[in-house]
Amino acid sequence: MRNFRTRNLFRSFRGPLAIACAVLAAGFFWKSHAGQAAAITYTGVSVQPSQQIFAVMCALDAAGFGADEDTLSEMPARLALRADLLKIQGPTADAIRLFYRTHAMANSAETLSRYIAFALAVGPPPSFSFQMDRDLLPPDVVSIEDFQPLLANFSKAIHLDNGWARVVAEYEPAVAKLQGPVQNIVTIANGYTRTLSSQSYGTTFTVFVEPLVGTRTVFRNFGDHYSIVVGAGSVVPTDDIRHAYLHFLLDPLPLRDRLLLNKKGALLDVAARAPQLPPEYQNDFDALADECLVKAVELRMRKLPPDQTESVLKEDDQSGFILVRTFFLELLAFEKQPLSLSAFFPAMVSAINVDAERKRLQSVDFIAAPPLSGSTHAVAPAAGQTAPLDSLLAQGDHQIAMRDALGAVATFENILKQYPGEPRATYGLAVASILSGDGERAKELFERLVSPGGPVTSEGQSKSILVEASDSSITAWSHVYLGRLYDVEGDRDVAVGEYKAALAVTGAPESARVAAQRGADAPYAPTAAPAEDSTQKP
Repeated sequence: MRNFRTRNLFRSFRGPLAIACAVLAAGFFWKSHAGQAAAITYTGVSVQPSQQIFAVMCALDAAGFGADEDTLSEMPARLALRADLLKIQGPTADAIRLFYRTHAMANSAETLSRYIAFALAVGPPPSFSFQMDRDLLPPDVVSIEDFQPLLANFSKAIHLDNGWARVVAEYEPAVAKLQGPVQNIVTIANGYTRTLSSQSYGTTFTVFVEPLVGTRTVFRNFGDHYSIVVGAGSVVPTDDIRHAYLHFLLDPLPLRDRLLLNKKGALLDVAARAPQLPPEYQNDFDALADECLVKAVELRMRKLPPDQTESVLKEDDQSGFILVRTFFLELLAFEKQPLSLSAFFPAMVSAINVDAERKRLQSVDFIAAPPLSGSTHAVAPAAGQTAPLDSLLAQGDHQIAMRDALGAVATFENILKQYPGEPRATYGLAVASILSGDGERAKELFERLVSPGGPVTSEGQSKSILVEASDSSITAWSHVYLGRLYDVEGDRDVAVGEYKAALAVTGAPESARVAAQRGADAPYAPTAAPAEDSTQKP
């Protein structure tokens, strides 16, 4: 999914033999630990291990996460290191274990997903600093942002860099094993869609190998950088890698042709009635169309018998992916003409007959949602079970992460109509207003969150707080944002007061405190701010 289209899993594809050969000629290399080969070529694709993912998995090991060690039979050094990690004692290990226990999800796959997403968002040791504006981070990464200093301390305390040096050579056979299948996926997908290269667009697609993820697959993308993390088992997760790669190729199309696609947006109301439609598609027609396009291309490439094809299309309809059938049929026309899928996509969108589809879908029986789990632990809701408010908030967060300012503004305004005064929606609308260039509106919204009567004083004394004490992250970051807005306006005294107010918020996340302290020490300079100074979404 574009930036915060951070799905946990995906799948992928493209056309003619001459183009496929051209893709191969462009080159595809994996990067070894010594870096002898180029990591990224004209295709923008690479297969490699990651020291950040390794470090996070080591920390999870020490914390008690049930990692899959079945894939370590041919990695004796990695297996020995894992045994040592389970025995580690001391304050840094205790801090990691406490954090893990208090942030664990009932579903181990969800727990793994958020930590892998974290690993993909941070840079190398020793600091593991976030490598992007924190406003671009998905909410599940933000929810464990304070893991970053704990990981840095843990890595330093146990000299994890030495552990990496001992085991990294053992990753090379797994990387080499994946190189051929990934190259085959790239060749076929580029061939079907008639795409020569994605590197010219500045996008990258990386397959990271980490044996301890086992058979689970985690796919994320941050802006133009797509990553899928796979294990090192005997079975290559070809379907998942292909789906992810197709998103890498096709995600730009619905975004590029949004105005044309929005003319068909009335169909979202039909799709949203499907209990099994994942929350990220229930309020975003672009995202729904994107996923349906990928599914349709996959299905065309599989070349199933007619009865099996119809069975898949029926299941997609019943699950809420109602555009798959139309796109699938339009791909028949695409295959008979010379244009690339990128050039042909507007015609596919134009072919969607809203009235005819509404009539067709009246006879579709949507699949019921699975029963709710009886667990009392925190766990991500199953598809179709997300509360309406949470689903809408997640959609707004997604749009902010995608830098879709207008879409985010509309989403949060809609939430506030349904849930007047909701602090998270007010905060989201304020951030979206900044993205859209409406600083005055953003300031008014942030001040409403922390001080209904106006801004805080230069001494850091704020008036009554509208949000609950548990929303300390919203309160602290609202003060930080206000400080930056006043800094930009040249009102340094009021800006300092806001930064001090942020520092005074009980329970404020460490990232907000760091940002506030930096703001208090020196005026905010948006054009020069490094990644570590970026603002935070609570």
